[in-house]
Amino acid sequence: MLGRRKLLYVGALYGCARCAACATPLAAEAVSAETPAAVALQEVVPGAYAHFGQVALTTPGNRGDIANLGVVVGDAAVAVVDTGGSVEVGRALLAAIRKITDKPIRYVINTHEHPDHVFGNAAFADLGATFVGHHNMPQELESRGEFYLHSFRNQLGSAAVDEVRIIPPTLLVQDELRLDLGGRPLLLTAWSPAAHTNCDLTILDETTGTLFAGDLSFLQFVPVVDGSVMGWLDVLQRLSKVPAQRVVPGHGRLVAPWPGALDDERRFLTVLANDARRLIKDGVPLAEAVPQIGVSERGRWQLFDDYEPRDATAAFTELEWE
Repeated sequence: MLGRRKLLYVGALYGCARCAACATPLAAEAVSAETPAAVALQEVVPGAYAHFGQVALTTPGNRGDIANLGVVVGDAAVAVVDTGGSVEVGRALLAAIRKITDKPIRYVINTHEHPDHVFGNAAFADLGATFVGHHNMPQELESRGEFYLHSFRNQLGSAAVDEVRIIPPTLLVQDELRLDLGGRPLLLTAWSPAAHTNCDLTILDETTGTLFAGDLSFLQFVPVVDGSVMGWLDVLQRLSKVPAQRVVPGHGRLVAPWPGALDDERRFLTVLANDARRLIKDGVPLAEAVPQIGVSERGRWQLFDDYEPRDATAAFTELEWE
């Protein structure tokens, strides 16, 4: 299993040309991959903010600032959605929040266990906030945490990784859970079966219809399968029924109307599954099949050649025993 994880985390995702016809690009200029910038929060709708991570590989220069992060402010308290790919990013996020409000941060919600979403958690550890996650997340962090700390030393640098603390959630979402920020209810949903990961969680700001989807929603660049291709397609069918108006994806410097934002991702995963099934039926061995799986999608996504081999391998190995 460590081999598959290493393939996934040799580099982190970066963005690409616009893929979803319905998407609204971020107005700000793109940030250079090697330019560490202060975390900027953009108000998506009143009281709900997003930080759009850099479209780049994780490097010491960008501090792992590659994932999208969220903040929702209620009448009484604040919730944070993911904390970034390093403690430095987490501290910068906290500073940006304090420029908006001095209300207490009551919840830190992690959408899944990947380092670019949770390595900033330590910046919030001493605030009295409750860490919230999918019921599978503690086990995922226990089984993978040490590997993440080891493998990211080359990408972030040892000094940055030395600051990271693996902090599991203490408030676990079994199915659905509502959190109240004071006149601002959030609906948290734990998804199964395994999709992008085995612990995917979404957060719906019910007041505005804004969905923070984590990495169940990839826009602009190739989705990465660390769970199950077929499970992801199954989850997308149900996820599309969430009564949202817009989505903040896990990656991609934009907000997109809902549920149209899922169209490109659904097509990509369907192509992966169909190509893998066809090649398996034809008796093509794995090594020869991988370069052919999903090839029709190459022009639609950046980072395709970096991540398609591991996505294709995941699809083939999942479906060969179907």
